[in-house]
Amino acid sequence: MTTIDFSPLLRSMIGFDRLSNALETAYRTEPGGYPPYNVEVSGENDYRVTMAVAGFSEKDLSIEAKENILTVSGSRTEDEEQQDTRFLYRGIANRSFERKFQLADYVRVVEAHLENGLLHVQLRREIPEAMKPRKIEIRGGQPQERLVNATEVKAAA
Repeated sequence: MTTIDFSPLLRSMIGFDRLSNALETAYRTEPGGYPPYNVEVSGENDYRVTMAVAGFSEKDLSIEAKENILTVSGSRTEDEEQQDTRFLYRGIANRSFERKFQLADYVRVVEAHLENGLLHVQLRREIPEAMKPRKIEIRGGQPQERLVNATEVKAAA
């Protein structure tokens, strides 16, 4: 198995160690699988995961977002009618599944809905105000001494 060495990048990039772990995990994960899904992007900060979950109802599905990991799982039980049924061919999957997606920082689940056998999970990246870019004022001349609180000046006098 081939491994990817991110050490040259990590020398100049600080705080991206989780990114390298996520990329290595994605590299090891085999594509495809059950159930099939799409990941769509609409706009700069909006995403949608669509999964084909034919035969599953809302009560059979579970969605959990925890520590930047979105987990979608489904489990069905055999109906009483189907226990007595003998299949000549069974092409419709009736198996449980669990699919995990690594979410970037500040990505949250907005809503999820089931429509025509497709589960749609809406996601949005919401960057806090403190993390958004801001303009830094550049002052000319000598750097100012540490700003002293007005109460400290009065106490010294």
